[in-house]
Amino acid sequence: MAKDNPYKVAVVQAGSVVMDKEGGVKKTIRLIEEAGQENAKIIVFPEAFIPAYPRGMSFGAVVGSRSDEGREDFFRYWDNSITVPSVETEAIGKAARKAKAYVVIGVIEKENESSQGTLYCTALFFGPNGELLGKHRKLKPTGSERLIWGEGDGSTLPVFDTPYGRIGSLICWENYMPLARAAMYEKGVQIYIAPTADGRDTWFSTMRHIAVEGRCFVLSCNQYSTKDMYPEDISSRKEFEGLPNEMTRGGSCIVNPLGEFLVEPVLGKEEILYADIDLGKIAEAQFDFDVVGHYARPDVFQLVVNEQEQKNTIWKK
Repeated sequence: MAKDNPYKVAVVQAGSVVMDKEGGVKKTIRLIEEAGQENAKIIVFPEAFIPAYPRGMSFGAVVGSRSDEGREDFFRYWDNSITVPSVETEAIGKAARKAKAYVVIGVIEKENESSQGTLYCTALFFGPNGELLGKHRKLKPTGSERLIWGEGDGSTLPVFDTPYGRIGSLICWENYMPLARAAMYEKGVQIYIAPTADGRDTWFSTMRHIAVEGRCFVLSCNQYSTKDMYPEDISSRKEFEGLPNEMTRGGSCIVNPLGEFLVEPVLGKEEILYADIDLGKIAEAQFDFDVVGHYARPDVFQLVVNEQEQKNTIWKK
């Protein structure tokens, strides 16, 4: 049970400062401060908030070839991604400490070992003392995301035990992976955080399903972005001509353990969503359904999760 029960959470629906690492960190800090002033104990940001979810960008790639201009766009994306830890994570941690809140934020992480050439779509977890608690790397990038992001492994599937419940996260379409969800439920997740780039109506149904399936609170966070948030000089600008001005419509929401909206999906604007969380509602919901407890059948079904780090190396010392 939380020390402050109920307590407030904040879901930050905002657009990135696209391809601008420094500007993205500054905007993040400002929004953490705003949510902290409202006494939010958990503050959630969207997928790939720093430096961007590059919606609509092709990076000059088609099957069989890549353009020079696309490579330049990728370099800019890579150059504005962040290593973990770094001065950027330190700055975000300081903001979390000032707000006295847990902060979960989607970033594009630059590999800081080996070649340094691979990017990962990552969720970072910060404690109210400013400490970087850990991270989750997206296991399976979707569609064209596979061109620009590598795959995470089972070593970054954390659930953190906090005074405000057990906090964990799956990113975007990982939430369509039944076994990934089952792994989170088995770890006892209570505050299930789902940063995403999917703002379709079907996503909202998924968030309600996860809440009622896992008997957990679900905090889903998406960006709201428009064409004018993108730099004018990227090569993909010409590809935007057939796209609507509203690149990402939002759709962030907060759902209780019975699958009911505490905050319904917010569309068409930047906004911080707030809700009060009462962890006692989880036990009430589990009265008739506990997916890894009295409703489980381990004699029939068993889940094996490989949480060993997979080293991408071709040589051994």
